[in-house]
Amino acid sequence: MKKISGFDNEKYLRIQSEHIKERIAQFGDKLYLELGGKLFDDYHASRVLPGFQPDSKLRMLSVLSDRAEIVIVISAIDIEKSKTRADLGITYGKDVLRLRDEFQERGFLVSSVVITHFNGQSSAVAYRERLEKLGVKVYYHYTIEGYPENVALIDSDEGYGKNDYVQTTRPLVIVTAPGPGSGKMAVCLSQLYNENKRGIRAGYAKFETFPVWNLPLKHPVNIAYEAATADLNDVNMIDPFHLETYQKIAVNYNRDIEIFPVLDALFEGIYGKNPYKSPTDMGVNMVGYCIEDNRACCDAANNEIIRRYYKALDTLALGGNNENEVNKIALNMKQAGISPEYRRTTVVAKQEQELTGSPAVSLELSNGVIITGHTSDLFGPCSALILNAIKYLAGIDHNTKLLPECMVEPIQRTKVKYLHGHNPRLHTDEVLVALSVLSDSDENCRKALDSLPQLDGCQAHSTVLISDVDQKVFRRLGIDLTCDPVVRTK
Repeated sequence: MKKISGFDNEKYLRIQSEHIKERIAQFGDKLYLELGGKLFDDYHASRVLPGFQPDSKLRMLSVLSDRAEIVIVISAIDIEKSKTRADLGITYGKDVLRLRDEFQERGFLVSSVVITHFNGQSSAVAYRERLEKLGVKVYYHYTIEGYPENVALIDSDEGYGKNDYVQTTRPLVIVTAPGPGSGKMAVCLSQLYNENKRGIRAGYAKFETFPVWNLPLKHPVNIAYEAATADLNDVNMIDPFHLETYQKIAVNYNRDIEIFPVLDALFEGIYGKNPYKSPTDMGVNMVGYCIEDNRACCDAANNEIIRRYYKALDTLALGGNNENEVNKIALNMKQAGISPEYRRTTVVAKQEQELTGSPAVSLELSNGVIITGHTSDLFGPCSALILNAIKYLAGIDHNTKLLPECMVEPIQRTKVKYLHGHNPRLHTDEVLVALSVLSDSDENCRKALDSLPQLDGCQAHSTVLISDVDQKVFRRLGIDLTCDPVVRTK
């Protein structure tokens, strides 16, 4: 079964790399290239643009690796509150180290880490000490009062001039971060200020995937970006500077538009003029030219908006203080003209729960077929769903039992009697391990396991919040899961 593709990834790699090379050629000694979104593991882009590969940006930039170095940025605010990457389930602090290892393994020089929004936070100080023990160069960039409106202070020795000067050695400096709102642009602009004081002519460009500047403001792909950054209160806007200069509509977002006067003043102070007439001019994003099936991308983006809505609801149900985020994404759904019922798996899972009287999960395969699973004496709903799905994909009769009860019952006994668990039902990881044990001697088990890669990119919905174990397995299988905000106490 072939996945529906709406995005030409090879065209993107080709034209995006050429466009970045052209931008590098415009400047003199050094170019700071801010990376919006993820440099790799860009799962949001791959969800809303089916066909986009999560590591596309890294593959494209790898041809410049001998001329480039990477600076990773993390906000002291995110360190303080242990902000987590939802797609990986790890904190931003841990992700900095993961990113550093990944970049280095792929041949990139990672020269340093910058801690932004620093205001003496003890957690940030401890984090710096931890990195320095690992041999990582770490710099502080401070909170500037009145940022970004107070241009006079920002563009002074008490503003950007107060920040640590980040020492770099290569002509292309890629500035990236674990997630949005880390202060990447401020790091770039601060470096322009401090490079100029040292007689180095440096330029700046922005490699931001979303919002897509040449798609309509209310295109589902752009609305999905708003939903993804609802906790930051990002808002997509028509770029007023671009409209005034070129009489053309281009989409940007509030933080770039707000900071543009600062960048404009910086460039004028350093070089006498600003090469950019608008925030959109700063960007090098060619994504909009590579969409080949608009309908497929709209459908994928609508599903992503709903996925973000459920994620926010789940956080609220677990005690999060994020009502504004929930309300904002609810507004995003209205703007897109959709409701949670747009997601077919949501409707089917609830129907299955009504029919069986048990918590249920449904999954939509790439061919449109929907598979369901519900709680039984042996399996939780996620385990039942995975078994049913891989039997279908492997062409195995639904009534065939891949795992005999004589094998399941001893596992349950161990979980309850020896490990003192309260839930005897098998989780998804336990089911997959049991199938693996049998696969050498049972052809059906082997065929079922071999079909697991076909679950990548499938949509699923659960009528209850599922365990961390099952969530991790779904994530590793590439299944996009949503859950009703229902917490089970037993």
